[in-house]
Amino acid sequence: MTTALLLLTTCLALLASAVKRVPAGQVHSLYRGGKLLRLLQPGVHLVLPGLQRIGHRIDLSGQVLHFREARASAHDIHGTVYWQVLEPERADAVIDQVEQLIRTGALDALQAEPAEAGEDRRHLGHRLKQRLNAALRERGMMVTRVDLDLA
Repeated sequence: MTTALLLLTTCLALLASAVKRVPAGQVHSLYRGGKLLRLLQPGVHLVLPGLQRIGHRIDLSGQVLHFREARASAHDIHGTVYWQVLEPERADAVIDQVEQLIRTGALDALQAEPAEAGEDRRHLGHRLKQRLNAALRERGMMVTRVDLDLA
């Protein structure tokens, strides 16, 4: 009797750990042996516990990143970058580093193309958005808006 109860409990626990729910607006990357197997779309999925694991939970809705750069020669620049994942298959490889990629890309772009005298922040933000998108599009992501505040 106790053996049957233990076996039943083990089976139920194994079944519960095999069921994965992916919320709307997200995809989850499923790995087996350290390699991407496939992306799980929103819904309920069965995975093989112990053999397969969820690697990344990728949010497909918009994300926000704030940054700040102190400049010696000009005003400090505070900014907000709005971005989103368009192709989760490509973005999965760099999703853990995306905030650092955007932050360093924005700061590098601002260093490479300093604001011209009389240039408004909207035009500078548009140039920054173009530079970031040139780097991020190949990784399956897109910057939708850049707001700059020249303090």
